Amino acid sequence: MSGLVHVDSLTKSFGSVEALGPIDLALTENEFVSVVGASGCGKSTLLSIIAGLTEATTGDVTVDGTPIDGPGRDRGVVFQGFTLFPWLTAQGNVEFALENERMSKRERAAYAREQLALVGLSGFEDHFPAQLSGGMQQRVAIARSLSYRPRILLMDEPFGALDALTRRDMQSLLTRIWEQHKLTVLMITHDIEEAIFTSDRVIVMTPRPGRVRADLRVPLARPRAAEMTTSPEFRGMFAEILELVHEKVA
Repeated sequence: MSGLVHVDSLTKSFGSVEALGPIDLALTENEFVSVVGASGCGKSTLLSIIAGLTEATTGDVTVDGTPIDGPGRDRGVVFQGFTLFPWLTAQGNVEFALENERMSKRERAAYAREQLALVGLSGFEDHFPAQLSGGMQQRVAIARSLSYRPRILLMDEPFGALDALTRRDMQSLLTRIWEQHKLTVLMITHDIEEAIFTSDRVIVMTPRPGRVRADLRVPLARPRAAEMTTSPEFRGMFAEILELVHEKVA
């Protein structure tokens, strides 16, 4: 396989329970890939291994040929929960991620404001998380993860806790950010429409132990618009993925 991220013959077991694998997967530079599958198929475990937060049982995960042996600043991670520090403002949360960068305090503050503007939060820099809606908190989390310019953004159900309208707004925001500032994105989601709308490829996993059942390219032009979700191409792909997700393994 060629690509920025290589997942080769990956397996993961928790005691006697086989959670994953074997899985082979490659993510290329500036590609947006979503992973869907039934609950418990190991989607989040796969992302956690790529993030360096969980060790694989067997197999390898590499970035540009270098094995992953823990978290790294080449990989930003956004979780479903709003993982902000409640005692820091929106700007303080972003600045915290920049503390190891070679920047003056003034440069760090200015750059944090730029990142918050990127996610549409100009004017909310001094608000604490408790003063922000769920969607706004997740915008801060995305700004924080993008602030140190990771090559890969890993997202685990990032919009799962949001209401439907906010979720759609966040999907559109994410695609705009990705189209403007290309990086490799791997997103775990249970929402098939979300996967198709945001992604270049959709990976469908089998029930546990999770394996790659299908690797499908999304036949939609960019930039993406909400009207595309009613197109025959979109609805046809939705039906195909839905059937694959619910298809029983022989």
